[in-house]
Amino acid sequence: QMQLADSGGGSVQAGGSLRLSCAASGDTYFPNCMAWFRQAPGREREGVAAIYTHGGSTYYSDSVKGRFTISQDNAKNTVYLLMNSLKPEDTAKYYCAADVLPCEFGGGWSSVPDFDGWGQGTQVTVST
Repeated sequence: QMQLADSGGGSVQAGGSLRLSCAASGDTYFPNCMAWFRQAPGREREGVAAIYTHGGSTYYSDSVKGRFTISQDNAKNTVYLLMNSLKPEDTAKYYCAADVLPCEFGGGWSSVPDFDGWGQGTQVTVST
């Protein structure tokens, strides 16, 4: 069974940067779609970014496009989320997620029910 270990969160001031990491283990294949979601208190979980691991296509929400970059290291079965120019509204718990199907299948790259595995989450707090 696939396991995801996400890490790298922390507290930064607005304008700062953080890099989140998500290592996948337990299966013999790298899931086709790896994504990052976030959830702030009182709000629904929302898709932030995703990557099709066997083709490299990337997807971003409008709120982070141009500031966040998702990337992968297939040799390490790891995906990263580099977050630049952080804003207070980026404050949330960030979750890594994996889908055995390509990102565009089902409800799309940001469809929560499509994802088969989830990390435990890592907190990101951005202060003014």
